[in-house]
Amino acid sequence: MSETQKNMSKRKFGWVDKWAKMTGERARIDAKANNTYIVYEKDGKLVKEFPNGNIEPLYNDGDS
Repeated sequence: MSETQKNMSKRKFGWVDKWAKMTGERARIDAKANNTYIVYEKDGKLVKEFPNGNIEPLYNDGDS
C-alpha cells in the first residue's frame, strides 16, 4: 500500500475533508480582512472566533 493511500480518509469522498478545512481557513482570512468573526461548533456549542484569536460562546447560559 502506498504512503498516499495510508494517509487518505476512510470516506468514500475523501476530498470533502480537505475542502472543508480550506473553507474554514478562507473564512478566517475573510473575517480578519473585514474585522468580523466566524461562528462554528466546538465541543457541542456554537462559538464566535475573532481575528485576534479570542473565542467566546455565541450564547450565554441564560440566553436562548
